[in-house]
Parts: sequence; C-alpha cells; structure tokens
Amino acid sequence: MGVFSRIREDVANARVHDPAARSNSEVFLAYSGLHAVWSYRIAHRWWVGGLRLPARMLSQFARFLTGIEIHPGATIGRRLFIDHGMGVVIGETAELGDDVMLYHGVTLGGKSRHGVQRGAKRHPTLGDGVTVGAGAKILGPVTIGAWSTIGANAVVTKDAPAKSLLLGIPATVRPVSVDTIEAARGLHYSED
Repeated sequence: MGVFSRIREDVANARVHDPAARSNSEVFLAYSGLHAVWSYRIAHRWWVGGLRLPARMLSQFARFLTGIEIHPGATIGRRLFIDHGMGVVIGETAELGDDVMLYHGVTLGGKSRHGVQRGAKRHPTLGDGVTVGAGAKILGPVTIGAWSTIGANAVVTKDAPAKSLLLGIPATVRPVSVDTIEAARGLHYSED
C-alpha cells in the first residue's frame, strides 16, 4: 500500500471514529494524532534502516508539535487512531496491532527493572482492535488480546485474553462478548 493510500485510510478511519470530524480536509490538517502517527511511520523507516539519531530527532520534533511521544522503535499496525492525543506515550518495544484506538494520556510504558538487557522486550503488546481509555497505563511486557477494552485510568500490569474488559487500579480482567464491547464503544447499533 502506497503512502497516499495509507493517508486516505487513516483519514477515513478518523472520520469513522470521531463524530466531530466534519471533513477529510479538517482531519488531514487539524488532527494531531494523525500527524504524530505519520511522523512515526517516517521515523520508524529510518530507525529500521539504521538511521537511529535522525529517527529520534524526528520523533522528538513530532512530540514537540503534537504532545504525543511515539518511539521510532515501536511496531504499529494499520489504522492507529489517537483521539485527543495530548500526553500519549508509546515506548520503544511496544507492539500495536491493526485498528487500535488510544485516548489522551495513555502510556504504553516499561516497568523499572534493574539489569534489563538492551533490546529486551519492555513494553506492552496490544492485539488488533484494542481500545485504551483516557489516562490508562499499560506497563511492562504484557499482552492484551484482540478486541479488548481498557477503561479510563486503569493500570494494567498483567496479560489479558482477547475480548476482555479491563477496569480499575490495578486493572481486573473481565471477559465479555464482542457485542458488549462494541456496544460500549458505540460501534454497534440496534435496529430496535
């Protein structure tokens, strides 16, 4: 998929997720979450290609402009949507599947441990379709299964299976159906 196709896909995805989005032009020009993701995609290519310092410089510039910090070493799938992204942090070894949605103040961070080897997995892995509520923190090399939802301000330090609802501090895992999660996200509408 080409660069312009990816940009169109990201803009269309933002329009699906944000009812306040009035036009493609508005999303393209004014959505800092998309600007951060697009900057990340360039920086990630540089990072993988061995241009580590320029990649970090671009990611820091994007952080300055958007308030969103995405390490260029992170691995991010298609259609990431960061809504009201101020304060979002995505660490170096984080992995995000396709169709992930993050709200403001989310941290995908490492846990402080002495003796962690350089290059070791330190950050979370989020499966496809995971939604993370405002202020939530997911810490350490945990795995969150596909189509899970993490509530606002939850602190997650343990793995969760697919289709889970995680709430609280520390977060507790509650398996639920996809229909329940879609209804909670406002993605499923009944004809009744």
